[in-house]
Amino acid sequence: MVHSIELLLDETADQRVRDEWASLADAGLPHQGSIRSSSNRPHVTLIAAQHLTPGVDEALAPTSLRLPIAMTLGAPILFGPHRRTTLARLVVPSTELLSVHAQTARLAGDHVGDDESAMMPHSAPGRWTPHVTLARRLDPEQLREALTVLDGRALITGEFVGIRHWDSDAKVETLLAGRAC
Repeated sequence: MVHSIELLLDETADQRVRDEWASLADAGLPHQGSIRSSSNRPHVTLIAAQHLTPGVDEALAPTSLRLPIAMTLGAPILFGPHRRTTLARLVVPSTELLSVHAQTARLAGDHVGDDESAMMPHSAPGRWTPHVTLARRLDPEQLREALTVLDGRALITGEFVGIRHWDSDAKVETLLAGRAC
């Protein structure tokens, strides 16, 4: 399984993403998460690793103290093979966001173990594509329908207000203290 360090959206932006999930669900399409769940909520994964050792949360305190920072969720973006596509919203990569990501990767790097492959390559600085996932495993017809359902949606602006550590092995989230908490 995977551990991740994630940015959390402010309340208004969070609700707007959940509204998009609900629109996809209402159309009978796969969607990313529960409209009401606190653990499966809109987020941007900063880093993902096979395992994060104890102390990572404390090590990331300097990063969490930088929040809140402004964010914009932009146009749809697609990941994966054509028959099993993930649909997401691109996060416009501001200088501040890229700096927060680089700092997170650096500070968490000591907590991924000795195996360099422990940190997922797609979350490394220079390879990372910040996004908020809307739906997974869409076939081509579902993808067309999802894009139609979401067509014309405005940019979502707001702030990243929190950082959490998600341990998918134990199904436990830890919110990291910071200025915005």
